[in-house]
Amino acid sequence: MTETLEKNASFLNGGNPHTELAPELESAEKFVLPEIALATNEDVIAYLRRSHKIAEIAVLAERDALVLGMCEQFGITISDEELQAAGDAFRLEHKLLGASETLAWLKKQRISVEDWTQGIRVALLTNKLKEHLFGDSVDSHYLSNRNDYKRVALSQILVSDLAEALKVTYAIRESNASFCALALEHSKGKQSQQNGGFVGVRFLAELMPEIAQAIAQAHVGEVIEPVQTKLGYHILKIEKWFPAELSEIREQVLESLFQAWLQANSTSALRAKQVH
Repeated sequence: MTETLEKNASFLNGGNPHTELAPELESAEKFVLPEIALATNEDVIAYLRRSHKIAEIAVLAERDALVLGMCEQFGITISDEELQAAGDAFRLEHKLLGASETLAWLKKQRISVEDWTQGIRVALLTNKLKEHLFGDSVDSHYLSNRNDYKRVALSQILVSDLAEALKVTYAIRESNASFCALALEHSKGKQSQQNGGFVGVRFLAELMPEIAQAIAQAHVGEVIEPVQTKLGYHILKIEKWFPAELSEIREQVLESLFQAWLQANSTSALRAKQVH
């Protein structure tokens, strides 16, 4: 045992088991990490720029500016009572039940009470603007695009080439192989591979167009022929269809209309800047 320890010491100290480590340890103990100051607003912006994330944050800031401008134009406002109720709901959701918990949360987020209040106000204004613009259009849009809002519980096996896709499909249909087992073995999609093929419940409109078109008329339990997309070849299985009831998905319909409007306005604004 003693000999082993000496050999280990010899290795650590360049071959001499009796060389003392104390000077090196003392040197390490004297090394003190510099104090890290809290990041300023300028530091945060600099980080976003060098990490190539500022564009996505800028889009969100521009969206809020558009919302505030449109609310001012339409005379949409938030009452003190509405703001108070939304603040109470926020605190309840985040378990900020007292002043001390709220102040501690604000400190952790590095924001002021005014910042927090403004965030709640913008969220309320956004919801009111959605209703103002599209509240009366939801029913007609839903009726015209009802199939887009059908929900499907979907499983898939994603592979990279057609030959493998056909081999997997044959195994399922002719050999009655387990879809789940084949997904675990073959699927290149992380979610489907980890979950035995299951990728969740989705609106048809959320799916890639090629997939949405391929499964639109499929029945529960049906395995679809391999569908090619930019990701590869998808072997798809319909687990369950959920009927689209407007009372259950009104918020999603409203949000989709609002997002399309935001995209159209952002594109128009960009074109206007390019012209000037």
